[in-house]
Amino acid sequence: MVLCKEIYFVLAAFSDLQPPSTYVGGIDELVIDQARIHQVEQTQRKHRVGETVNELAQISDHLSMIIGELQESVMKARMLPIDQLFNRFPRLIRDLSRDLDKDIELVIEGKETELDRTLIEEIADPLIHLIRNAVDHGIENPEKREQSGKARKGTLKIRAAHEDNQVVIYVEDDGAGIDPEQIKKSALQKGVIGIEEAKQLSDLEAIELIFRPGFSTAATVSDVSGRGVGMDIVRSHIEKLNGLIDIETKQGQGTQFKIKLPLTLAIIDGLLVKLHKQTFIIPMSNIAEIVRVTHNEIQTVRGAQVILLRNKVIPVAWIHDHFQLPKMLTGKNNPLVIVGSAEKRIALAVDGLIGNQEIVIKSLGSYIGKVDGIAGSTILGDGKVALILDASGIISKMTEK
Repeated sequence: MVLCKEIYFVLAAFSDLQPPSTYVGGIDELVIDQARIHQVEQTQRKHRVGETVNELAQISDHLSMIIGELQESVMKARMLPIDQLFNRFPRLIRDLSRDLDKDIELVIEGKETELDRTLIEEIADPLIHLIRNAVDHGIENPEKREQSGKARKGTLKIRAAHEDNQVVIYVEDDGAGIDPEQIKKSALQKGVIGIEEAKQLSDLEAIELIFRPGFSTAATVSDVSGRGVGMDIVRSHIEKLNGLIDIETKQGQGTQFKIKLPLTLAIIDGLLVKLHKQTFIIPMSNIAEIVRVTHNEIQTVRGAQVILLRNKVIPVAWIHDHFQLPKMLTGKNNPLVIVGSAEKRIALAVDGLIGNQEIVIKSLGSYIGKVDGIAGSTILGDGKVALILDASGIISKMTEK
């Protein structure tokens, strides 16, 4: 495992050798430079007063406004209606219905919803996989539906909408739903979980097993599904896009997958936090809320540390351990960043909160490569390099322990 300080060392060395224009460009570079000007203005205000500092503040504010307008214009130019993707699905459903001898009605809503053109292409494969699974495993054949008191024709609904500065895509079927007991049985047979873990799983946790690597309920390999590309690949692909996927299911009524995506991949809002003496960034799209607790409020249940928040038990994750950094926990007012979805949350323990900032996501590059728990890097207003946490990846690792 690459230690965090080693990553910082390599990135810092690289940023000293290369001028910013070699690895950022266009609006990205303007956003970084604007943050640096604002940092300079704040630093100058601490050490001196006068017209020069006030003038610098006015220039910084005006530049922020201009860059904001320019960024909005660039974003609009990159946005495309999602119907360019949704228009592929009617033919896909017709072909699948014919191959599987099923009668399925496709309902599409929100085709006018706009999304970054890069994201439209990236989300295509995960959506197609979800649709194939819904048609193959979710929606029953006409005879079985009739026996269950349902209409012979099944319904698959795909809709998109803007919610809280994000794009949300729903894939919903009115099929048989997911049986948690069947999921447990299949997971045990394939060695995904052990007997003791199976006994402790709730129905919701059992359903979440479909996202585990190596899990599949397909009895046979077909042209439609069961080809070794599991739901773990779907979730991994979505999380690489800084997105989240949730599942809701009711036996006999159907299943709904909910995918949340950022509007763009290039520039995001991030929360700057301190871990030991280093600055990290957590994407705001992953954050549900921030709380402060005393050391005594962190309890131990079955060997794992948790907090009780509004009568809900939330596990506490020490990302210090993940990055091999010493903890700096005090007796009171310890900040915990709650990340994840409404159904699955985890509290990330950090040493301090610095504030929000618009950040430009940059790759770690081929020299460093893929690092567990790290989604990328960025340049802060003071010119230093900060690492962006892969919140979804950390949640997966912490909850699987």
